[in-house]
Amino acid sequence: MKKDITIAFIGNPNCGKTTLFNAYTGANLKVANWPGVTVERMEGAIQEHGSTIHLVDLPGTYSLSSYTMEEQVSRDFIVSDEVDVIVDVVDSSSLERSLYLTLQLLELKKPVVLAMNMMDIVEKRGIDLDLHRLSEILGVPCVPVTARKKQGLKALMHAALHQAEDANAQNHQPREIHEEAVRPYAMMYTSNIEEKIGDVEQLLPENVSDPRWIALKLLEDDEAIKKQYPNIDLKPIVYTGIADEIINEKYNYIEEIMHEVLLGKEQKEHLTDKIDSLLTHPVLGILFFFVIMAIVFMLTFTLGDWISGYLELFVEWFSGVVTQFMTSIHVSDWLIRLVTEGIIAGVGGILTFLPNITILFIALAFLEDSGYMARVAYVMNDIMGKLGLSGRAFIPMVLGFGCTVPAIMASRSLESVKDRRRVMLITPFMSCSAKLPTYILFSGMFFAKHAMWAAYSMYLIGIIVALGIAWITSKMQDEKEIKPLLIELPIYKMPSLYTVYIYVWEKVKDFLSKAGTTIFFASIVLWLLLNFGFQGFTEDVTISFAASIGKILVPLLVPIGLGFWQIAVALLAGISAKEVVVSSMGVLFGISNLNSATGMSGMATILQNMGFGSLNAYCLMLFCLLYIPCFASLATIKKESGSALYMWKTAGFQLIIAWIITFVVYQVGCLFGL
Repeated sequence: MKKDITIAFIGNPNCGKTTLFNAYTGANLKVANWPGVTVERMEGAIQEHGSTIHLVDLPGTYSLSSYTMEEQVSRDFIVSDEVDVIVDVVDSSSLERSLYLTLQLLELKKPVVLAMNMMDIVEKRGIDLDLHRLSEILGVPCVPVTARKKQGLKALMHAALHQAEDANAQNHQPREIHEEAVRPYAMMYTSNIEEKIGDVEQLLPENVSDPRWIALKLLEDDEAIKKQYPNIDLKPIVYTGIADEIINEKYNYIEEIMHEVLLGKEQKEHLTDKIDSLLTHPVLGILFFFVIMAIVFMLTFTLGDWISGYLELFVEWFSGVVTQFMTSIHVSDWLIRLVTEGIIAGVGGILTFLPNITILFIALAFLEDSGYMARVAYVMNDIMGKLGLSGRAFIPMVLGFGCTVPAIMASRSLESVKDRRRVMLITPFMSCSAKLPTYILFSGMFFAKHAMWAAYSMYLIGIIVALGIAWITSKMQDEKEIKPLLIELPIYKMPSLYTVYIYVWEKVKDFLSKAGTTIFFASIVLWLLLNFGFQGFTEDVTISFAASIGKILVPLLVPIGLGFWQIAVALLAGISAKEVVVSSMGVLFGISNLNSATGMSGMATILQNMGFGSLNAYCLMLFCLLYIPCFASLATIKKESGSALYMWKTAGFQLIIAWIITFVVYQVGCLFGL
């Protein structure tokens, strides 16, 4: 057996492919971009039978006739020589839908194993699948697995390695023997189609390794394959509608397979259909979405605050211990203040919000893995269509509740470059988890019992602003036909706790890395700016470098209720990472336990004495919601759009929108005496 084997996991979206991949790799995976494109590739490596098995999780696709960037990447990798074995992950509960991709994979003449996932759901639904007969028909192993319970993993890997070993042995046999051992065709078409396939094969160069697959792709008018063989004249062979005939014959064959292997089926309506009658209703579905998000936010706010209380006590205790230790070894006062008022106040203050952010990520992971997020895109399709976008554009917006960076990257699923850029423009208006600490802090200080609703309104305003701008920009473009949304609505299932763990851990790890790097350095820099001025070290912050910078920006912020140099400095620092707004406040006002009751009370008193009230607090939350995205988001916009100029235009546009909306809210609030 080869010492290094590459196994590619491929399948339809929502088939459980990534859950299966995670079950093998756990946290031992790496994320990188495919060469030349910005589509992420997930890779992992395991040791099995003395061999290093490289696992690659490909983007979900319905066929090898791809259109979007991610689907193209999956196809290119599968047909390349890099893959030793293909693991086709099939949703066994929706077998008929999955087999179209399977037939296309079998036509490649590569080693294939079918991972028959979600077999537990098949049993619950009363479906009886004859996997032995299915394996006979397709000519490849069909291994039952339940990825979320980690069942069948050893059998699947054994089958994949056996396929790789057989393929390797055949490749070293004489050509005549090898051709006899090759798996028969996945399916035979009607005599007319088979004749056309043969005619095209005759036109191909002799060195083509898989002439039948190439011929089929040419008959299907595949653009990528046509570019590889520009000199082949198909006009005498191809006729109008032949591509549709090939597709129809595949589906007819799939229907025959289903009659052979499907032995029983549940007669009563499945629970998924009953739930969907509510959650995908054009009106009720939207209402349920906002109710579900309200529940998510309530848990994030209430349960998270309760857990945060213990972290606050720890940070306060730790700050005291560090102070005592540094004092006992006679460390200079300025260094003690740098560590306690700068680093611990900044980093420790933001870490107290970790429980809130973790709960938000857990909730989003549950919604995604349960199959609900696909319903959100489906329900929003009509609304997005009226705004000049497809329902698929709503998926990045929903992802924006977690983090803007992957949300912007999700714009790749849109076919049009203009649509991708419009989604990049509006997605940063969503309330990412990094903005949550600002909402929690200021709503808690100034809105008491109504704090949760004040913070939740930020989420609603973000959605409304994003949709409003999408509508305005659609009116500025030429009218065009909106392509219908094609999205799989998977059956509802209990989320895999392991998949949720992997998802949440990756997000939490990213948050902690920010606390250890960006926020750490920002806190130090900010403390230095607050304690040094043109005269050198100073304890009078009003003559510090930070105050000088903030005072320059104050005239621009006065009309929106934020005309305080401390607020200006915090907002400026927040461009590095949105969490830094809160950590900066702790450093600016010298409060290490900012998220505690004592810290919030002290901060509120200071701000109120400055003339900063509830209306100002609401405007600050609103401005933080809408103004310039963080550095990481800006870098992602530049990378995904391929234009630094577009990145700067986006940043400027969002800053202007934030100022205008906050200005209106503040001025109207002042008119009503709020």
